[in-house]
Amino acid sequence: MDAEEARRVDATLRRLGIPGVVAPEVPDNAAGSWRVYDSPDPRTRKDTTADVLAVVVARFQEADPELSRDVELGPTRCFIIPPDED
Repeated sequence: MDAEEARRVDATLRRLGIPGVVAPEVPDNAAGSWRVYDSPDPRTRKDTTADVLAVVVARFQEADPELSRDVELGPTRCFIIPPDED
């Protein structure tokens, strides 16, 4: 995620009460990729992005059981048929 997406993720985590520190992967490069960590210290932090994503999805599924049903259906496939050019 980039810095703008990180700002939105951080706000969402705060609203949902989910712990995590959203920070750049490379501390001195705010223009690079961002992740969610367990602490702000770049020397000791652990990347928890995948775990946090799972918690966010679970919270939304609790709030909307229909979302859970839709997710269980999996991806939808389709075919695109170009129009006849006659």
